[in-house]
Amino acid sequence: MIDAKVHLGTYKSTWHPKITPYIFLTKYKRRGIHITNPAKTARFLSEACDLLFDAASKKKDILIVGTQNFSEEVSDLVALAGISARCHYVHKKWFRGMLTNWSITRRRLSKLWFLKSLEEDGTLNSIPKRYAAILRRELSTLETYLGGIKYMRKLPNIVIIIDQQTDYIAFRECLVLGLPIICLIDTDCDPDLVHIPIPANNRDIVSIRWILNKLAYAICEGNSRYIKRKERVIIQKRKIEKNNI
Repeated sequence: MIDAKVHLGTYKSTWHPKITPYIFLTKYKRRGIHITNPAKTARFLSEACDLLFDAASKKKDILIVGTQNFSEEVSDLVALAGISARCHYVHKKWFRGMLTNWSITRRRLSKLWFLKSLEEDGTLNSIPKRYAAILRRELSTLETYLGGIKYMRKLPNIVIIIDQQTDYIAFRECLVLGLPIICLIDTDCDPDLVHIPIPANNRDIVSIRWILNKLAYAICEGNSRYIKRKERVIIQKRKIEKNNI
């Protein structure tokens, strides 16, 4: 965990007082940077993985949010985690009201699917080029910002947020809706607002990759459990039907 730089917090001048139980004593600092307690990180990461495994095994919707504009690598990691774990993700930009004004988001998703259908059936090739270019540009924009949630039909059951500060709007919307939040908590964040806080460096690419890989693996395992359970149910139904015949 130390190798993954998970333990490195923020500067002493920006730390949040409520994070004290998750860090070592003041004397454990590296050039003025607080050091988070790896034991606490391991404990809460394990709790988060258990929660995600249970949710995925019941086919619940999980959303990953990470829109750190200063790092394209973080956005790519969030997209990769969402794709590999087959869950929803937002990695470019969070539109204000994306969850609290779900009816508007649903209309945008409907527009995305409508434009995709026009492109796939060749309709955009049969209309004037100028109008087609406008529609393709709109489709590209929607795909960029909403492509990660295009299969989301309702509000998510669990939300994973990479950075409480950067994704503050998304964080507030989840709080308003009462959605369970799993969040990477650096030493400048408030852990009391989160359902499961994971004390970790949320600005280092290696740390974020390490945490996301663990969470995504738990979701994949839960998905596998759901598929196996569904296969067993189908086999049992076939056996019952065969015996009835």
